[in-house]
Amino acid sequence: MALEDVTKTELYSKIVDRRSFVTGIGIAGIGAAAVGLAGCGSGYSSMTSAMAQSASADTAQNIFTAALIAEDLAVTMYYNALIGGVIQDPNLAGSGGTATSVTASGSVANVGYLRGALSEEISHAALLRSVLNISASTSDPVQTFYFPTGTFDNLTNFFPVLIALETAFVAAYMTAVQEFSLMIGNVSPYSSSQMSASGQAYTATQLASFAKISAAILGVEAEHRTLARAIPPPPTFNGVSVLPSDNVCYESTDSLQSVYTGMSSAAAALQPFLTQGSGTTAFSFQTALSKAAGVQMACTGMPPM
Repeated sequence: MALEDVTKTELYSKIVDRRSFVTGIGIAGIGAAAVGLAGCGSGYSSMTSAMAQSASADTAQNIFTAALIAEDLAVTMYYNALIGGVIQDPNLAGSGGTATSVTASGSVANVGYLRGALSEEISHAALLRSVLNISASTSDPVQTFYFPTGTFDNLTNFFPVLIALETAFVAAYMTAVQEFSLMIGNVSPYSSSQMSASGQAYTATQLASFAKISAAILGVEAEHRTLARAIPPPPTFNGVSVLPSDNVCYESTDSLQSVYTGMSSAAAALQPFLTQGSGTTAFSFQTALSKAAGVQMACTGMPPM
């Protein structure tokens, strides 16, 4: 089935409904966005074509590309949450508060989580950019992301999107660990040499390091998912159980079979955020990245080598 034949409803279902977040999601735009996929974001046409080829396997470069798009999406999401109306929720900065000026009735810890997550996603994107030999963020494959209109207006709208995306990011990096592991062993269909952006074959040691880095990023994304679930007061928020916030015994691949290629890929699940449709609003990645310094909080550490 070609990507264009899949409705936006089905793809939103992959990323939102599978975790039962559609119930009480509070965003009319998701329902209104149920139209067929047409054009794609700038620089995304080649990725769309590859995703439709469900029979082929990811390459290392495929994985890095899809992961970079996901990280840029996350940067855009966290930045706009920190400057949007949602930040004045009493569980965040409080009425009249901002990302850098939390009121006495707000939560410094919860706002700090969002600010720290922004820095972490920026760091992840920079690392992926380096392995793809992309010299500047302005050359990243996707520069505009589309969220259901009203996503950043209030916590009712923002919370399910945040949880759904972080769940998808965890699943994507877990799948990447598996794919890099199969590449090391030349296990079919990953039996061909994996090439770098400069055309050099990766060694088994390098592929193992990519698996380790993917696991390291997975851990951070899992922290994000749990901390996000701790933002609303327990035991439930808008029909979703948030007690405990660390509610899974094991993180899940969430039915993903690949990171980049095919309709069961992370890239396909994120597609609704890459295409404009009814009930969505466009947000600039470059705006988020260039202004992030004013609201982010620094993270520490380096990729495992």
